[in-house]
Amino acid sequence: MLATDIAFRGHQPVSPNEAECECELLERSPLLDFDHPSITALIVERGWSDMLREDRVKAIYEFVRDEILFGYNTDDDIPASAVLADGYGQCNTKATLFMALLRAVGIPCRFHGFTIHKRLQKGAVTGLFYLLAPANILHSWVEVQLDGRWLNLEGLILDTTYLRKLQAQNPDCSGSFCGYGVSTNDFRNPKTAWTGQDTYIQDKGINCDFGLFNTPDEFYAKVGTNIRGWKRWFYIHYIRHVMNRNVARIRNAIIR
Repeated sequence: MLATDIAFRGHQPVSPNEAECECELLERSPLLDFDHPSITALIVERGWSDMLREDRVKAIYEFVRDEILFGYNTDDDIPASAVLADGYGQCNTKATLFMALLRAVGIPCRFHGFTIHKRLQKGAVTGLFYLLAPANILHSWVEVQLDGRWLNLEGLILDTTYLRKLQAQNPDCSGSFCGYGVSTNDFRNPKTAWTGQDTYIQDKGINCDFGLFNTPDEFYAKVGTNIRGWKRWFYIHYIRHVMNRNVARIRNAIIR
């Protein structure tokens, strides 16, 4: 299924069957370890549990988008507490943390798995490393149940500072853009801000839809993770550090 087909899934009403299964969309899992002391302490510190329902989603969305910087962790299937400890993440790891925080404050959510073409990452990864990367990379977004409808929330992958610097370094691009972690038809005004509507930043790169899962654990148990074997070792110990330096160079650039 292509991204153009997927984009219309937002705001679908919650069916009676889904409402009956809401408890499953609030459960803990090994990856959604929302009872970890670091996560419970964060929730208390931010006062998220005391907010109105939509304000809870907004505050957590903006936290994961901007305070968990865009970057590459050791793997896709690390627990939410590890993502929080890293302080950075990509689509899949940010999705895990986002889901854990939402469930911890009573917001039902689910995991939607996809693949994207690797050209979306070009620029963050270059040269031989780009050639070694699999053609199709696992991708995900979180669907959140709010006010009787489902929201697709993908736009939290890139922190705002990184995205603004990337836009500043490409001043002549006003339409479609693909690369450096972005795949959108509106590079100048992508739908990443919280408005109570769907948000997207990589959706135009999607080329396969795996469907819905109650937890990220179920998704990775079915399809595995992005890199395996000797490439995984090379990625963990070398390639991701190069990618993170490339991302940091853009984020920290001085634009004149």
